[in-house]
Amino acid sequence: MSFNEFSLTLLLAIFAIAGLTIFVCGIRMTGLADRIADRTGLGEALIGGVLLGAATSLSGSVVSVTAALDDRASLAFSNGVGGIAAQTAFLALADILHRRANLEHAAAELANVFQGALLILLLTIPIIAYAGPEVAVFGVHPGSLVLLVVYGVGVVASKRVREDPMWRPVGTSMTEQDSPDEEEQDNAGNMRLFVVFGVLMLIMGVAGWMVAQVANELTDRYDLSASLVGALLTAIVTSLPELVTTLAAVRRGALQLAVGGIIGGNTFDTLFLTFSDVSFRDGSLYHALTTADFFWLATGLAMTTVLLLGLIVRQRAGPGGIGFESMGILAIYFAAIGVQAFAM
Repeated sequence: MSFNEFSLTLLLAIFAIAGLTIFVCGIRMTGLADRIADRTGLGEALIGGVLLGAATSLSGSVVSVTAALDDRASLAFSNGVGGIAAQTAFLALADILHRRANLEHAAAELANVFQGALLILLLTIPIIAYAGPEVAVFGVHPGSLVLLVVYGVGVVASKRVREDPMWRPVGTSMTEQDSPDEEEQDNAGNMRLFVVFGVLMLIMGVAGWMVAQVANELTDRYDLSASLVGALLTAIVTSLPELVTTLAAVRRGALQLAVGGIIGGNTFDTLFLTFSDVSFRDGSLYHALTTADFFWLATGLAMTTVLLLGLIVRQRAGPGGIGFESMGILAIYFAAIGVQAFAM
């Protein structure tokens, strides 16, 4: 399939259909993830942070890998880090939807605080790799392997934090507890849920590939900035599952799933850089970037820090019924968009 032969109208139609596919699959996956959390006994925060976070990030990872295979380092990198910023902003929108109290107060869960801190650690590794010497082993920077190891250790530690916490959030009248709606079942009883979940993941992966192809063609045809296209076009479209699953989870009352899905999805999104570095065959991905490519990484880092502060402070309510962290997150995100628009 040669996308360079397609008209602009057809390209936009393909882009819209792929985005809609991602959107619909995201809605279906939220309900499945909530049921899996109940039936496995693993809880909403952990399932949201690991299973749902990784699954909804699949289309985005396909975009980054495809871009890296085409030697588009900026697009691969900015799609990953731009998605982290966009998805954090989605959590602030979910806070607006949850009118009873500040979402970060109501969804008190230590595993989410831990994963927020883990995400900040993961986001610093690409900066260290970029600032350090240009080293590559079989074309892959050691920092990419460190990302993978730290993520794996963090997932295991997150499960341990939930099962045997040394700190516990204070419960209030506004705190929503993670109460299972279904009884736990064995693996055989859960197999159908996992199969359907896997099929939806594959569909989203194909949709992500189509988004990547259209983005590549638009970047070349109209001489657009790869960083801008990655951060504000492909990142937002491939992040639609996170928006859908977060809003749907809030409406279902699965608040830990909503917060955990965003933070966990963002944590998994840092692995886009590992996947991209492996796929980028012209040496270290990080040293094929410019300082401008790190703009959205810094933005995502700032937004995550504000979110983590909100999870710790747990403000009951603020202006408009949302917390200071949601206001800060949205302010940082829209300011970043303004800076990018001005830079064009």
